[in-house]
Amino acid sequence: MSDVPHIFDRKARILRRARAARASEQSFLVLEAAAGVAERAGAANRRFHNALEFGSADAAFGLLKPLAGNWTRAEFGEHEVLDVPAESFDLAVSVLTLHAMNDLPGALIQMRRALKPDGLLVAALFGGDTLKELRESFAAGEEQVSQGASPRVAPFADVRDLGGLLQRAGFNLPVADVERTVARYRAFDTLVADLRDAGETNTLANRVKTPLRRDVLAASLAHYKSHHAEEDGRLRATFDIAYLTGWTPHESQQKPLAPGSAKMRLADALGTSERKAGDETPKRRP
Repeated sequence: MSDVPHIFDRKARILRRARAARASEQSFLVLEAAAGVAERAGAANRRFHNALEFGSADAAFGLLKPLAGNWTRAEFGEHEVLDVPAESFDLAVSVLTLHAMNDLPGALIQMRRALKPDGLLVAALFGGDTLKELRESFAAGEEQVSQGASPRVAPFADVRDLGGLLQRAGFNLPVADVERTVARYRAFDTLVADLRDAGETNTLANRVKTPLRRDVLAASLAHYKSHHAEEDGRLRATFDIAYLTGWTPHESQQKPLAPGSAKMRLADALGTSERKAGDETPKRRP
């Protein structure tokens, strides 16, 4: 759609994710997020029959596979279309894919349509302050050397906004929570290797495609070491993994009480007396 912002280069994103999936080692970030998704889906205490997994690495899928008997593995393509039949799955899961969607609300709507009534979605994506140290250091380094800054670290959504998107997409009982991991790296190259193994290198649509200048990199690293290093020299890197959980509507689900349907006044439940504004504070009943 023309009004969807073009933030990410989806073709580059798919290629880098595919390259990462073939890597001999999988990033700890992928495995941590997959374990979080499996834990939340398992908390539903339900045996799922037909499940949909989209975009996750093989190592992540290995942790998810025990959740259901039958699986369909799919991918949002370059045009962010999920080509699966409607109302065919009772579980849909995703590990670290949704944060790089140009149209996240549209992606959530497509996943809701793929689920049967009373189907469960559990997804993990980067959010919040993820890579805030790296973003700040690149900006400081470029400002120092070239008096400007180019986009090198993607923006990430706030967890409160993500919960609202679940509701907008038509999910019931939406829950959005976040778990923070602060990794400590002996060297900057190790951080870059982890991002590459997770398929999380820069795929912003307006990124600079020429190699990073050495003087800019040196200035950025100097800022990183002076502002975000431990006493032993290890570099801190923040990763906020947001988890989204929601159910497709079904008549069996809990519903909020209608206004005026309470069986007991709040004052009675608290053991106090009702009073108007400006009255003296009543004494608590013995």
